[in-house]
Amino acid sequence: IINYMFRSSDEEENNYNSYTQQDGHYAGNAANDEDGASSDATEGHDDEDEIYEGEYQGVPAYNDGKPREGQVALGQPVSDSLKSRKELENERQADEEELAQQYELIMQECGHGRFQWQLFFVLGLALMSDGVEVFVVGFVLPSAETDMCVPNSGAGWLGSIVYLGMMFGAFFWGGLSDKVGRRQCLLISMSVNGFFAFLSSFVQGYSMFLFCRMVSGFGIGGAVPIVFSYFAEVLAREKRGEHLSWLCMFWMIGGIYASAMAWAIIPHYGWSFSMGSAYQFHSWRVFVVVCALPCVSAVVALTFMPESPRFYLEMGKHDEAWMVLKQIHDTNMRARGEPERVFTVNRIKIPKQLDELVEMQNESANPVLKVLFKIKAELRGVGCYNTVKLAAVWFTLSFGYYGLSVWFPDVIKHLQADEYASRVKIHNDERIEDFTFNFTLENQIHRNGVFLNDRFISMKFKAVTFINSSFLNCYFEDVSSVGSFFKNCTFVDSFLYNTDIDDSKLINSSLINSSFHHNKTGCQMTFDDDYSAYWVYFVNFLGTLAVLPGNIVSALLMDKIGRLSMLGGSMVLSGISCFFLWFGTSESMMIFMLCLYNGLSISAWNSLDVVTTELYPTDRRGTGFGFCNAMCKLAAVLGNLIFGSLVGITKAIPILLASSVLVGGGLVGLRLPDTRANVLM
Repeated sequence: IINYMFRSSDEEENNYNSYTQQDGHYAGNAANDEDGASSDATEGHDDEDEIYEGEYQGVPAYNDGKPREGQVALGQPVSDSLKSRKELENERQADEEELAQQYELIMQECGHGRFQWQLFFVLGLALMSDGVEVFVVGFVLPSAETDMCVPNSGAGWLGSIVYLGMMFGAFFWGGLSDKVGRRQCLLISMSVNGFFAFLSSFVQGYSMFLFCRMVSGFGIGGAVPIVFSYFAEVLAREKRGEHLSWLCMFWMIGGIYASAMAWAIIPHYGWSFSMGSAYQFHSWRVFVVVCALPCVSAVVALTFMPESPRFYLEMGKHDEAWMVLKQIHDTNMRARGEPERVFTVNRIKIPKQLDELVEMQNESANPVLKVLFKIKAELRGVGCYNTVKLAAVWFTLSFGYYGLSVWFPDVIKHLQADEYASRVKIHNDERIEDFTFNFTLENQIHRNGVFLNDRFISMKFKAVTFINSSFLNCYFEDVSSVGSFFKNCTFVDSFLYNTDIDDSKLINSSLINSSFHHNKTGCQMTFDDDYSAYWVYFVNFLGTLAVLPGNIVSALLMDKIGRLSMLGGSMVLSGISCFFLWFGTSESMMIFMLCLYNGLSISAWNSLDVVTTELYPTDRRGTGFGFCNAMCKLAAVLGNLIFGSLVGITKAIPILLASSVLVGGGLVGLRLPDTRANVLM
C-alpha cells in the first residue's frame, strides 16, 4: 500500500509538534530531538532538498518494535513469548489507552466536515430502514392476514416473528462487525433485508410470507448496532453526543415515510392486479416494495464509503487505517477551501492482537482451551456488570414503548368500534318480496326477517348480520361480504353465483334445495369508503412526528446536561405521563397522550444509543451494542404479547405495568457510568 506524504509550512509544523511521541508510534512533522537525526519522511534528502506538496513519499512504515530479519535485537525488551498472559493483557490494555488518546488527537486534526456529513446521510438511510421495518409490521399485518385468509389462531404471528428475527440479527451482525468490519457487515445485513423484503411482496402463502419477513428482520437487526458504532468511530469526542443524536432522527424519518406511504397506497384497493385466482397482488404488496427502497439506497451508498479506520487499527491494519484517515482529512480540508493543509500523522499505535495472545499463551494448547479463553476474553471485554444494567434499561424502555405502541392503536380501534356499533340500524320482523338489492348494506342487524323472491345483484354486505331470517327463492349474484354473517338462517330454493358466502359466514344455518356456483376464492379485501384505514395511518404519522421536538432538544443538550441525566429524566417523565391515560376516554384524548408519550420518550432512546456506543471498547462495541439491542427486541415481543392480550379488558394493568417498568428503568439508567468525557477505547 502506498500513499503521498506532504510537508506543510513551518508554522503548521510547529502546530503539530505537540503530537510527537518519543516511542515513535504517533508523530507529526517534528524532527527528532537528537542533533543531526532525520525523520523517516526526510531520510535520504539533503538539507537543501525541498519536499513539494504531492511528492510521492509512500505510506509511513509502522514499527512494531520487533527486530527485522538479519538484525540483532540488542537492548530490546523481553520477548513476548517469554511473558505471562497477565503481562501481555496489561500491555494490550496500555496500548489501547495510548491509542485512544492518539486517535482523539488525529480526529481533531481531521476535523468535522464533508466526510462526516456524507457518512451521516448514508448511515441515516440504513437507520431509516430499521424504522420502516418496525412500522411495516403494524401497517401490513391486518391486510396481509385478511388477504391470505389467516385464521384467528394464526393472527399476530407476523409482528412477533419479525421482532424475533431482529433480535437474533442484532446479536449476530453486531458481534460479526467486531471481527470482519463495520462497513462489510452493514452491507451484507442490509442486502439480506432488502432482498427478502422485496421477495415477501410477491409470495402468496402466509407461511412463506412469515419466513421472508423473519429473514428480512434478521438482516435489518444489524442496522442499529453497526450504524452507531461506525459513525461514532469517525467523530471527535466533543462532536459525538450531538451528532449521534442527530443521527437518531432518521429512525423518526423512517416512521414518517412508512406512515405516509401506507396512507397513500394501502387504502387504494384498485392498485392491484391478479393472474387467475391463484396469484393476487394487492395494494399492501405495493407498499411493501416501496418500503424496501431506503434499504436499497443505503446499500448502494455504502459501496462508496470506506471502512472504519478505528476498526482497522484494532485489527492491526496500520496502513489501511492511515489511508482512510488521510481521506477523511483531505476531504474535509478541500471542503473548507484549504487543500494545502496536509495530513501530518506518520505512525499510529497498534494494540497487541488478541489472537496473538492466545497463541502465545501456549503454542501446543488444546484448541478447546483456546476457544474457552477467547470466550472468557470476550465476556471480560464487554464488562458483565455494566452490560447487565445497560441491558435492563434497554429492556424496560423497549417493553414500555412497544407495549404501549400496540395498546394505543388497539384502544383507538375499540373506541372506533364502540362508536360504530352505537350507530347500528336494527330491523325486526321485516318481510321483503320481489325486491332487487343492488347497493351496499352497512352496519345493520336483521332479526326474524323473511326475504321472498328477492334478488341480491352486484352488491356488498358490510358489517351486516342476519339472525333467524329466511331466504325463500332468492337469487345472489356477484355479492361480497365483509364482516357479515348469517346466524340461524334458512335458505330455501335459493341460487348463489359468484359470491364469497361460505361456511365460515353461515353460522348454524341450513340450506334446503339451494346451491352455490363459482364461488369467489380467497379472502375479500376492501377499503372502499373506509375512513378508519386512513385514520390509523394518520394517527401513527402524528405519533411519529411528535418526537421531532424531543430529537432536537436531545441533540442540542446531550453534551450540556449529560447522557445519564437525559436518559433517567426522560424515562421517569415517560412513566409519569402514562398515568394520564386514565383520562383517555375519546379518540382525540388518546391521540394527544400518544404524542406526549412519544415526545418524552425519544430523549431516552437517543441517550441510550449514545451511552451504549461510548461504554464499550472498539473490539467489543458491536457485540455489546448488539446484545443490548437484542434485549430490546425481546422486550418488544413480550410487550406485543402481554399488552395485546389486555386490549379491551382493563386499563389499569397496562398503565401500571408501563409506568413501573419505565420509572424503574430510568432509575437504573442513572446508575450507569458517565461516558461524556470518554475517548473511544
